[in-house]
Amino acid sequence: MDITNGVDMTLAFKEYIQFGDFDSRDYDMRLVERTAPTPTEKSKTESVPFMHGHYDFGSILGERLFENRPISYTFHINERDVTRRKHTQTALENRLMREGITTLVDTYSPNYFYRGKVTSVSTTDDHVYKRLIVQIEFDCYPFKVSQTAEGSDIWDTFNFELDVMQDVEYQINGTDTVTLINPGTPSVAPEVTVSSGMTVQFENQLYTFPAGTSKNEALRLHSGENTLVIIGNGTISFNFYKELM
Repeated sequence: MDITNGVDMTLAFKEYIQFGDFDSRDYDMRLVERTAPTPTEKSKTESVPFMHGHYDFGSILGERLFENRPISYTFHINERDVTRRKHTQTALENRLMREGITTLVDTYSPNYFYRGKVTSVSTTDDHVYKRLIVQIEFDCYPFKVSQTAEGSDIWDTFNFELDVMQDVEYQINGTDTVTLINPGTPSVAPEVTVSSGMTVQFENQLYTFPAGTSKNEALRLHSGENTLVIIGNGTISFNFYKELM
């Protein structure tokens, strides 16, 4: 009799998730299904009389905006003792639901993480195959975020399709022009570290940064190349992480 119901037990822990201090391997959870559809776009349309179609204002800020994305997992926990299955159910529900918004690491997306919270934990006691079937639903930020800052250029994890090699620290003497590449999908606001006060000119706007590290959410690097004019004397560095679907 096949008590695994076709699940390859030799692949038990090649795929797992970590959420806050939770690790699915701690409960011998075998991942059997993962669902992570792309997020729904925030749509704002207006229909005007006497014209075909409608106006779409969804990208009025220069990029598409998205709702949070749902991510769900189904795990099997093989346990012959029904009492232990019940105890495991209670432990999982409490451990997962107590966490607020935090980091979700999924081995399906190496070198990236999601941010979100658990919205539901559903369990089924499969007494025929002596296992607990666990379904976990997450509500996450639309994009997965790289674990490695731009400019790190770590060769062992470098992906020629998704990554770029670039400098993010510059020595400024008066006025210099630099180019930063955001290889991600949405715009991102970098942390800026300067050795002395400097001004950044970007798209006809001026942003002033005092000595130290700070961030201005209005200074956002678009997807692709961004040309900035730096005014000041000393070193300036930009710390940011790409975000992808």
